[in-house]
Amino acid sequence: MQITNLRVDGYERVARCRDEATGLHALIAVHDTTLGPALGGMRMLPYASEEEALFDVKRLARGMTYKSAVAQTGLGGGKSVIIGEPAEIKSPELFHAMGRFVDDFKGRYITAEDMNIGISDLNEVRKTTKYVTGLSLADGGSGNPSPYTARGVVQGMRAVLEEVFGNDSFAGRSVLIQGVGAVGGAMARMLKDRGARVLICDLNEKRARDLASEHGYEIVPDKGHHAIAVDIYAPCARGAGVNDQTIGELRCKAIAGCANNVLLEERHGDQLKDRGILYAPDYVINAGGIINVSIETRPKGYDEKIAIERIDRIYDNLKEVFTISRLEGISTNLAADRLAERRLDEVRQRGASKS
Repeated sequence: MQITNLRVDGYERVARCRDEATGLHALIAVHDTTLGPALGGMRMLPYASEEEALFDVKRLARGMTYKSAVAQTGLGGGKSVIIGEPAEIKSPELFHAMGRFVDDFKGRYITAEDMNIGISDLNEVRKTTKYVTGLSLADGGSGNPSPYTARGVVQGMRAVLEEVFGNDSFAGRSVLIQGVGAVGGAMARMLKDRGARVLICDLNEKRARDLASEHGYEIVPDKGHHAIAVDIYAPCARGAGVNDQTIGELRCKAIAGCANNVLLEERHGDQLKDRGILYAPDYVINAGGIINVSIETRPKGYDEKIAIERIDRIYDNLKEVFTISRLEGISTNLAADRLAERRLDEVRQRGASKS
């Protein structure tokens, strides 16, 4: 196994791992540990190149720093990616090697679930490192984080509705969910229970059809879905869906979903503001899962009641972001960054005053 540190400005440590025996090709990025160890999920994707994977892991790690800062988890930001097609490269031995890679960070990085990584995979990772969260309840973890992420997004949507319509009622409001996997599917059920009109689409058309048939959702084609007129557009798959090609075609009043890195570039937040489309910054509204697994790091261990209380504060955090945006005349994504930076600075200043 060969672990190589990469020089990346603004990050505490970024490293590459190549393991010829198992085929592992992975990257771990630790962005900032001011607030505590860097917690962030592990994802596996068939990236076209290491450069593409590095771009992704850096953005995700930085987002985790800000997500944890706004959510006040007491943790920092990091992320890991494994390069490859999951159906082709997954093996216990590969995950054992990945565990050794995680362990090389000596607790500065703690991993968890992300795209194409499940609890069974993390159980294999856990065999070679203790720095793993999000395991099953039977193994002392908090279980599947998806329902908690979904709960947090729905709580955040209440703040969105109040900002756009003056009240938090879902009754009769239309919500288009793009990507109805574990989180998006749970969101759809919660929103329907609250009286929303739920529209869904997914690259996996069969999954969308099955859910629509079972629950009575309206199904729309994935291609061009962003141009459908709805109250809330909820992207819940891969990021960068708001970009130069799509932004002029949006016909929603607000964007609030669980996907990471919804905006391809920061300037797209300004363009949404100019168009009068309210954007709930992704790392604020989708923090439920990371809040839930962060409770596992408590000295007394996991407590679901405490997790739920903190997840529901996503509503308050978004209210604060929207207030900063209004008062300072800036986009909501910049307002979220400002809130995160303030919370990071508060901790840095306390540390400086003690030294």
